[in-house]
Amino acid sequence: MPVKPRLKVILYWHMHQPEYRDRRNNVYHLPWTYLHATKDYVDMVAHLEAIPEARAVVNFVPTLLEQIDDYARQINEFLHNSTAITDPILAALAEPVLPSSAEQRQGLLKSCLRANDARLIKRFPAYARLAEYARWLLKNPESLIYISDQLLIDLLMWYHLAWLAETVRRSDARVKRLQDKQEMFSLHDRRELLTIMSELLSGVIGRYRKLAESGQIELSMTPYAHPIMPLLLDIKSTHEAMPEAPLPHLPEYPGGEERVRWHIEQGIKSFEHYFGMRPHGCWPSEGSVSEATVRLLSEYEFHWLASGETVLRNSLALAKQPAGENQEDCIHKPYRLSNSQPVIFFRDDGLSDLIGFTYSEWHADDAVANLVGHLENIAAEGKEEGSRVVSIILDGENAWEYYPENGFYFLQALYRELVAHRDIELTTYSECLKNNCEVTELAQLVAGSWVYGTFSTWIGEADKNHGWDMLGDAKHTFDAVMASGKLDEEHRRRAEVQMAICEGSDWFWWFGDYNPAESVSDFDHLYRLQLSNLYQILGSEPPGYLSESFTHGSGTPAMGGVMRTGKKQ
Repeated sequence: MPVKPRLKVILYWHMHQPEYRDRRNNVYHLPWTYLHATKDYVDMVAHLEAIPEARAVVNFVPTLLEQIDDYARQINEFLHNSTAITDPILAALAEPVLPSSAEQRQGLLKSCLRANDARLIKRFPAYARLAEYARWLLKNPESLIYISDQLLIDLLMWYHLAWLAETVRRSDARVKRLQDKQEMFSLHDRRELLTIMSELLSGVIGRYRKLAESGQIELSMTPYAHPIMPLLLDIKSTHEAMPEAPLPHLPEYPGGEERVRWHIEQGIKSFEHYFGMRPHGCWPSEGSVSEATVRLLSEYEFHWLASGETVLRNSLALAKQPAGENQEDCIHKPYRLSNSQPVIFFRDDGLSDLIGFTYSEWHADDAVANLVGHLENIAAEGKEEGSRVVSIILDGENAWEYYPENGFYFLQALYRELVAHRDIELTTYSECLKNNCEVTELAQLVAGSWVYGTFSTWIGEADKNHGWDMLGDAKHTFDAVMASGKLDEEHRRRAEVQMAICEGSDWFWWFGDYNPAESVSDFDHLYRLQLSNLYQILGSEPPGYLSESFTHGSGTPAMGGVMRTGKKQ
């Protein structure tokens, strides 16, 4: 009697932060890159190191890798040469003299409250007391002149202590000593915490590289600044999944294919620089694909891609292609688009979203048992011939802030239980292909992303469309100046990178009423700043509209809007 193959399960963690720097002066406008690095990227690799039998696929966006590298360099140079740090929150922690103006101090208070209240602030009584006082001060700004430097120092210390990896918190005696001290932190204490952060930031990329070199994990890439490639190639591809969606005035993105190729080629260069190998797989930004995108990626010899469940379902429906005996089972096998090379794997939205949105409120053992139960049901329904692949795909950083202890118990139990299960095989996409997993031909592909199978998160609403028209204006200016030949090589290089930053998907994600007002304001400002910087590099006058805010949020989405479910709820 033939042995039924084990169910192949891929845990695919996507690490992603946009460009928060003003590249003219290297000043960071938001701290999320270094905070997620010292908390989430460190924890995620530590859990894999702790269980060598575990397997996973990990994706890094190139602009994220560059920023982690820059932070590591800055903190190291500050500690050894006293050079200035260009992130204002980190600089406040580092510098002996704190900012003195009421406005600056108010800004620091606000910044140190931007953390999950239940999981990061209230977990530590000393931090909770400071946070309560900070909130009172923000409501009574006339009292800001009475804030002592020590209060700000203690608040800054606790903010950064709370944003440390749980695996470090449990193993590093220096962190334990600082937490036990609770208050009245000294300059020596601040430098000690900076030293810990420097070690974490300097080592984290190399730790992933080492696991990839050993074969425990597979690393993949995303095009350089995380653009929505199908929209750059053909903005009208929006209508394949949203026929009635209003589009920007911009009829097409000028020179879109050339820009997509630039992002792909620069992404590969960045990957090779940091990891010393060529990537076999690609997470197209936001899992966004189209037939044109897949065929373009084929030219760069990617072996595999991944996208969202609803993209597959829309594609099967369009082609009137049968999903199989079990309608739910169609997502548990890989596909290849006709006349293209890469194999495409599709996200299991239900299982992925359970980790992203549900299990954070469960006991870790119950959550893992529930997930394993779902996988056992999938395995039990499988036929003896062939094998299936379940893709669990989500952000590698944003969910854990909502879990107790940064998801420590959940992730520990998840890897342990999946590795030990007799009917489940944790693996990677390249291993699946190496072992000749069955690939089904896909006759047609409907353009879309992992979010709802559409591009609605980035286009099709007034504010998002306006953002595209602003980008189109900038691109026309970029093309004219680049064609004129008036820029020297250094300015041409800077202009190309700055253009790429403006083409990133994150700006459009945040535009509109759905998202919280503070986050929308942050990204509205950053987007206009990045566009303005591009015009200045080009030697052109920035349009007047860049001085005015154009989008305002008023929503209260789950997880603060940083994550979305794969299917509409």
